[in-house]
Parts: sequence; C-alpha cells; structure tokens
Amino acid sequence: MRDIPVNLGGYRLMVTEEPQMKMRLNDAGEQEPVVDRDGVAQFVVMLFAKAKPLPGVRSGRGEEIKVNLPADPGDGFAEGTYVELVGAVVNTFEIPDKDDPRKIAQAGIWFKADGLKSLSKPVTEAA
Repeated sequence: MRDIPVNLGGYRLMVTEEPQMKMRLNDAGEQEPVVDRDGVAQFVVMLFAKAKPLPGVRSGRGEEIKVNLPADPGDGFAEGTYVELVGAVVNTFEIPDKDDPRKIAQAGIWFKADGLKSLSKPVTEAA
C-alpha cells in the first residue's frame, strides 16, 4: 500500500531541523539533490512529534520523525516552530534478506506531506 492517509491531529509537531533540500550520495560518492520524476527537487524537515496531553493520561516521551516534502515550504519554519502537516501520508517499505529473499531483513515506515502550516512563532530559549 502507498500513501496511506494519516491523522496526526492528536500530536504536537515542532520543527527540530529547518526544511532543507533532500540530498543523497551518487555513484561517484558526491552529494546530489533528490528529484522527483519531473526533475523537481524534494525537501525534508525534521519534526518532534509528541502526543497532546489528555486528562488522566500520561503522555509518552515523543519522537523525532523525518517528513518528505514535494517542494520548498518557504520561510517561517525555523527550529522550534509548531506546525501542522498538510496532506500527511505514511508509506511502508521492506528490504528482503540477501540470503533468503522469503525473509524480511528490514522494514519500516516513512512520512510525507504536501506541505507545512505554521501554528506558532519559534520557541526561543530563555536568556
């Protein structure tokens, strides 16, 4: 299954690394931008996702997630900014075992969204 819609409304999402162009190593060992089928550069943002507090329920510790974006979301997404994902989806992947392709050596998920919506100004450290 691909592009499974996901509702992250029960989570607070805070930017931990500003959006940047997604890069990968090419065959020559050099960094190059990741592009889609149309040649458009892709972007990535790191977010800290923590469940919103509920009465009588202890919220977990939260975790950092990486979200792929189809374009530069623009300015206003500095570290510490709370955001909402526009059109968030999740995808799965699995990598077969080299020795026995019937077994799965690695599996996981990855997030992507159509964009970001700012919900606040960046959180600043106290002086």
